[in-house]
Amino acid sequence: MASLGARLFKAALLRSATWRKDFPEGWRVLGQDQDKEAPAPGRPETQGVAPLLVCKKHLCSSPIPGTLRPQPGGGGQRALRSMAGERPGAWFGFGFCGFGQALGSRRGRQVRSPEPLRAGVDVCRVSASWSYTAFVTRAGRLELSGSTNGAADDCRDAWASEGLLVVIRTGTESGTELQAWTPGSALRGAPLWTQKLAPEAEVEDQARDESGAGSLPLLPGACAYVSPQPPFSRTLVPELRARRLELGAEHVLLLCAAGQVFSWGGGRHGQLGHGTLEAELEPRLLEALQGLPMAEVAAGGWHSVCVSETGDIYIWGWNESGQLALPARNLAEDKKIFTEEGLNEDGSEVNRLSGAEDGAPAPFISVQPFPALLDLPLGSDVVKASCGSRHTAVVTRTGELYTWGWGKYGQLGHKDSTSVDQPCLVEYFVEKQLQVKTVTCGPWNTYVYAVEKEKT
Repeated sequence: MASLGARLFKAALLRSATWRKDFPEGWRVLGQDQDKEAPAPGRPETQGVAPLLVCKKHLCSSPIPGTLRPQPGGGGQRALRSMAGERPGAWFGFGFCGFGQALGSRRGRQVRSPEPLRAGVDVCRVSASWSYTAFVTRAGRLELSGSTNGAADDCRDAWASEGLLVVIRTGTESGTELQAWTPGSALRGAPLWTQKLAPEAEVEDQARDESGAGSLPLLPGACAYVSPQPPFSRTLVPELRARRLELGAEHVLLLCAAGQVFSWGGGRHGQLGHGTLEAELEPRLLEALQGLPMAEVAAGGWHSVCVSETGDIYIWGWNESGQLALPARNLAEDKKIFTEEGLNEDGSEVNRLSGAEDGAPAPFISVQPFPALLDLPLGSDVVKASCGSRHTAVVTRTGELYTWGWGKYGQLGHKDSTSVDQPCLVEYFVEKQLQVKTVTCGPWNTYVYAVEKEKT
């Protein structure tokens, strides 16, 4: 990995993004956002903000497979299509549900093992924020569950964060349009703002869907993306040819059409992957991954994951709770005594603790500032990845689900609240003879779509 990290320092800064400080042309303001109360003590560090705005919001959006066409190389599935002919499947949820989020349980309960979502809702897309979750059905109905409740019809996509709910709606008087709502509005009254989707952008968006390309927060046309705070729309130059875009708490990951990864925003936890802890104002190519076509990107609170077209996992950033599947201090401090601190030759922060089997201090990693290759048990190939605030989940090509990192609320699905710093198989789906197709993480919970395994 040292040779891989060394390549980072050859990177040239790509000054290619243009930032807007006001509403972009074509947007009309229909209302004012309500001031949010200051976060209560213990409110989560959640994700979903634009670079350099340290905002504690989280969102994560993923469509179900089974309704979608796979990306080239098998790296995930995006575009909605009919489920006709698919094997029977269902959505499952586990983790934090303190606001009554639909995890198959009542308000206030921690769901520590996967449970089916409520029956009768043919969900095709899930977008989870901290206190509520948005579900889109195949019939185009959007339903909110948790701290806010509401429903709307004629919805093609939804993107949830604590400060903003963005929806693509069809059948409006102006045709297909983007709408932004305050989550507390419960989709009643008028949205904060709307933008008519230009016919050419809609065609481009549908074409990207058919090729397995990205979804919200990347806007149709792939020349802008949504931020939970003003400016709500942030422009991207066309030369980036964005295919997928993910937001962390302070950083942005972009996957371009050529399979290359760009990152920008805050870098204090190494989440940008450029070998330093410095912020980047504009999209910068990850030189360490150049020449390795990627099929997936995922952003956690302060860590990042990408999956190559051949199924390899690369991971970097903050390892506070073992979310990088590297030895974590928080998991070790109750058992060992720390003796040393320092840096590896490759620049990663290393602490050492006493009590290793060979008598020498055993290292743990606090920050990994460049992409590290991660091997799953049995050398399994990965097709899908998603990140919570401080946990990580991946789906293998054969339909197993592995999770690791922070597990306080059962979001790892291992029937307990233990945090782990190595990939662990979620046994529930194996025991139930289910093949996992996709996973999408909220900050403190996890949603999974699985189908019955083929009979042999």
